[in-house]
Amino acid sequence: MSGSRASREPVRVLVVDDQELIREGIASLLGIQPGLTVVGTARDGEDAVQRALALEPDVILMDVRMPVVDGVEAVTILRGRMPRCRIVMLTTFDDEEYIVRALAAGATGYLLKDLPAADLADAVRLAHAGVTQLDSSVAGRLASMLARASRPSPAPAPAAGEGEEIDSALTGREIEVLRLVAGGSTNREIASRLFLSEGTVKNHISRILGRLGLRDRTQAAIYARDHGLL
Repeated sequence: MSGSRASREPVRVLVVDDQELIREGIASLLGIQPGLTVVGTARDGEDAVQRALALEPDVILMDVRMPVVDGVEAVTILRGRMPRCRIVMLTTFDDEEYIVRALAAGATGYLLKDLPAADLADAVRLAHAGVTQLDSSVAGRLASMLARASRPSPAPAPAAGEGEEIDSALTGREIEVLRLVAGGSTNREIASRLFLSEGTVKNHISRILGRLGLRDRTQAAIYARDHGLL
């Protein structure tokens, strides 16, 4: 990206969203806001990378869930190639995993799409100034995650005489995952509860099944019940 633009020049914005109606609507609303100019739109993360490199925007408003290349992956690519460009996630999803991944990838903020046009315009200006912004509900989720992460996990309560067998086969984290699987939690729910990614949860479950010689989640639930984890 070229050097810093004069402060009197409008902030150049690229809008990225896989839904055309939303994409064009946001672009139209921002296009009439003072101090901003929408230089283009993109339909997915791959398109966003190509358009950003060609158009050199100051700020990109990036959706999270998109086909081909999602928003978080696009942020990772663009932060390496356009370090001066500010990228703000603008989405309907306040999923904890997306929030953490996006901020870790280098997003300047994480906002929800229910913002009034004037507030969104202010958010673009602040992002251009380097100010990180979080929607209030997103900030609350992050605070909750940090609080959970700082609390020690409760020790499992296996049945008498069976704790040694479980402890020797599984790690403490795997026992936590097993208990949640047995309780009917989905991978996403487990990831949220234990502050993990869904991929990490899947890996834990695969190791649990392999170490215990179990075929599926149903057998894992039965094993957990029989060993006093419920």
